[in-house]
Order: sequence, then C-alpha cells, then structure tokens
Amino acid sequence: MITCFIRYEIDPFQREQFKHYAQQWGHIIPRCGGKLLGYFLPHEGSNHVAWGLIGFDSLAAYETYRARLKSDEQGRANFAFAQERRFILKEERSFLEAVEASS
Repeated sequence: MITCFIRYEIDPFQREQFKHYAQQWGHIIPRCGGKLLGYFLPHEGSNHVAWGLIGFDSLAAYETYRARLKSDEQGRANFAFAQERRFILKEERSFLEAVEASS
C-alpha cells in the first residue's frame, strides 16, 4: 500500500471553508477508489497547515482513482468550491510507503 500525503497551506481565516471541503471528500474519495485515512486541520502551533492522507494499493490504482475523480460530479464541484473560495493557498503531494513493523 502507498499513501498519498497532501500538505495544504490554507488561509487561516477560512478554516471552516477548508473543513467543509475536507468533509466532502469523506464520501467522494472512497467512491472513486481511494482509502481515505483522514484530513487534519491545525489545532495547536501553526494555523495555516492542514493534511490529507489517502491510501492506494499501487500508483496504478492512484491513476485509476484520479481518472474517476475527474469524471465524478461531486468531486468536480468540490474542486470548484475550493477554487472559488481560494482557501487553499498551496498544495503539495508526496507518495509514501509504510515501514514494516514500525507501527
């Protein structure tokens, strides 16, 4: 399994908008083939960094997911919501694999 680790820089004054955006992925991501591990908002310390973690069986499964996401009506609407409201200032993706026997 690989994990798509998404680091967001968000507008701290629009925290609730990002929370709504993240909650919408809760039913969109699984429907499109991803295993949502969670979205995380800042709580203590930095107030402008949020995280999203999504699991996939392989990079090929991720590519299939991306294709499904692009054709998903609710997925497109959620992306449009973020673009219109501009609460995401920057987004970075990394792909990680778990180290066996480390958890």
